Amino acid sequence: MARAIWEGTILAESDDCVIVEGNRYFPPESVRMEFLQPVDKTTVCAWKGIANYYDVVVDGKRNPGAAWYYSAPLPPARNIQGRVAFWKGVRVE
Repeated sequence: MARAIWEGTILAESDDCVIVEGNRYFPPESVRMEFLQPVDKTTVCAWKGIANYYDVVVDGKRNPGAAWYYSAPLPPARNIQGRVAFWKGVRVE
């Protein structure tokens, strides 16, 4: 079972993660969305497409852009569509 944890709070937990480039992508139903706030930030990956970001907010502490997802990935990355990955100090174990 993989878990994403920040500030002692479990943000996501699942045994159905997809690993791409060393990142675990959690299925959307396993993510505790009450800790994620959408932000107006995107980046582009040549083979995955456009990534959208969330700030992670726990007990008033904000970790800007610490989670991301691909709502409409390019065909080679369709297996991560809608799934959420974490970084920037979020521990994934």
